[in-house]
Amino acid sequence: MDLQEQYLRELKSFFWENSFSPDVYQLERLAHFASMIIEKNEAVNLISRKDVKNIIENHIFLSALISEYLPDKVNRFLDIGTGGGFPGIPLAITNPMMRGVLVDSTAKKTEAVKDFVYRLRLSNVIVENSRVEDEAFVSKYKDTFDLIVSRATVPLIILFRYAIPLIKEKAYIMAIKGGDLEKEFKLAETKYKSYIKKSTTFELSYKPTNARNEKGKKLIMLELSK
Repeated sequence: MDLQEQYLRELKSFFWENSFSPDVYQLERLAHFASMIIEKNEAVNLISRKDVKNIIENHIFLSALISEYLPDKVNRFLDIGTGGGFPGIPLAITNPMMRGVLVDSTAKKTEAVKDFVYRLRLSNVIVENSRVEDEAFVSKYKDTFDLIVSRATVPLIILFRYAIPLIKEKAYIMAIKGGDLEKEFKLAETKYKSYIKKSTTFELSYKPTNARNEKGKKLIMLELSK
């Protein structure tokens, strides 16, 4: 069994055990993405070496899992600090009607992600090598997005600072994080409370390996209004 076939089997197991049903073409693309990450990781550090054996569970499936929590009617997302394309590429694969921008400040990573997007024939995302706070980036994308996604890149208070100029009048932040978020959220709230319409924290539990969320992964979703 080659690596891509192994990844496809793992993906089917995780999705089906948790009653999620992306189509086979989407699963094949996710498996292809995983194999490309592993290949590229030899030259560019996209994921931790210790995570290579668990790439499906810790990166591909976890990133795709947030699709189950998407608010209604969001259609334009920004992935801040995408790294190797997480969660942006799995999100784009499982939601082909959404359009997205994947941004990272490390050129080697964005070059790799551009290659993945090209080889996966993903027409609904573009990749930017930039800092989201840079004037040129803000000018280009001001008031554009109704969804900001991020995976443990920066504290929430910084994520708010990055997001506010770039979002529409109504928008959402969805951030995958671990640990105790109470202090982090309270700190963000001290400065940005007027923007927060609603906040919800979801435990990212799933069968069979994290049924009680022993891994402590959480998704914080914030509904914002300018």
